[in-house]
Amino acid sequence: MSEGLALREAAAALRRAKARRAFWLKQLYAWHWISSALCLVGMLLFALTGITLNHAGRFESKPVVDAREASLPPDLRALLATLPATGRAALPGAVSDWLAASLGVAAGAREAELTRDEVLLSLPRPGGDAFVSLGRRDGAVLHERTSRGWVSYLNDLHKGRNAGLAWSLFLDVFSGACLVFCLTGLVLLQFHSARRPATWPVVGLGLLSPVLLALLFIHA
Repeated sequence: MSEGLALREAAAALRRAKARRAFWLKQLYAWHWISSALCLVGMLLFALTGITLNHAGRFESKPVVDAREASLPPDLRALLATLPATGRAALPGAVSDWLAASLGVAAGAREAELTRDEVLLSLPRPGGDAFVSLGRRDGAVLHERTSRGWVSYLNDLHKGRNAGLAWSLFLDVFSGACLVFCLTGLVLLQFHSARRPATWPVVGLGLLSPVLLALLFIHA
């Protein structure tokens, strides 16, 4: 009787263990595919721009410069006179509105560099650069915009360069999703490694390769 009871308890324990394993496998697969779906386009973009950044010399393009000139109305020139002679400060609201309406320039809350003769507003962006120069005496306005092409644009997105707060938040979310994808993949490897003897040697090779390359071929 006791032997039969022990066998039943062992069988029940085995069923519970299998049920727990099935539950966690289901959860891991769910998190793995959801994170992979979230990461898919971003990982393709970052893999592509990893190649273009690693071979930047082959993807150089000639910068295209677009320059436009205008003249600041007299009443707005008077507002420039209210700014400090040197240092940095945000443009008066009316001046920012005029720039947006006349030249399509979104100054926002950016601070401009001030000198006695000029107000210089830098407008860096992915894949290029731009600036607006405002003459404090004559009201002459120069807006110059430089574009270095789509490859430079995507490379700057890869680095998060001058891409703004929204892109910075996307990079944080994307990085978190990549971590979930990799860690759930690692645990899934552990679940299946007993039936796949090559699992850990291949993982070890993936770890060892960059370590050896860094130690042998990269010198300070």
